[in-house]
Amino acid sequence: MTVKQLNRYAEMLLVCNGDRRYGGEVLSDDNVLVGILAGELKVVQADRTRCCGPGDTVLLPRKQPATLLKYPKDGVAYQAVVMKLPTALVRAYYAQNTPAPARHSAASLLLFPKSPLLQSLFASLLPYLELEHRLPEKLLEVKIAEAIEILRSLDQNTDGVLADFAEPGKMNLVEFMEANYMFNLPLAKFSYLTGRSLTTFKRDFKKAFQLSPQRWLTHKRLALAHYQLTEKRRKPVELYLEVGFENLAHFSYAFKKRFGYSPTALAGQEKSLRPAAG
Repeated sequence: MTVKQLNRYAEMLLVCNGDRRYGGEVLSDDNVLVGILAGELKVVQADRTRCCGPGDTVLLPRKQPATLLKYPKDGVAYQAVVMKLPTALVRAYYAQNTPAPARHSAASLLLFPKSPLLQSLFASLLPYLELEHRLPEKLLEVKIAEAIEILRSLDQNTDGVLADFAEPGKMNLVEFMEANYMFNLPLAKFSYLTGRSLTTFKRDFKKAFQLSPQRWLTHKRLALAHYQLTEKRRKPVELYLEVGFENLAHFSYAFKKRFGYSPTALAGQEKSLRPAAG
């Protein structure tokens, strides 16, 4: 069972609990801080995958897609505290505090090991779940500033992520899609991230790939799944979320339709099977 605790009076805070494997894509307009209390968190980005455990804290960059996979471990459910860092408040902080020279790509997450400062921060947020009135704006500003000060004290690369307020500009569509096709995002999000209107995105996409975006995405995701099953010997239940499918049943149906046999058959070491043409 998966439970999310939140309070409409303190929208910057979310607590996640799950006693089974679950996950999905995240693409936020704000930077997001995730403190893992129990279980494991696997963060899949375009260029790397990071595994995090109890005590770790992850800073997820704004406007960068990632897949978050959450697992219970050793019989203990996954639990995490999620803190949104509103961009307007982060911008206000840096208007008063000069960021250090950038040493870190804003596209990459930052991983912080166990820290008493971060533990104290998250512990101070949990009572907000019981608020019966809106969190005062001044207090919200103080908590955001506290979080930023802690992160900056722990990693000098923090400013390179938090102080990047650039909006996505028009970029090479082919390069971007080849690097990010596994993220299960709406086409409107893909178009935004490549700096295009949805109409222009579809037109440029068809010109570049000679396929509709949805058909191309499905083919690419299934090809990746096929590789993971055959070369990495992974199980369908382990990878369907990572390759852009929302549920196992849909993945299995699409896979069999594409290749002519089920992913479980392929995972069962039926080596004589080969992908169908087309």
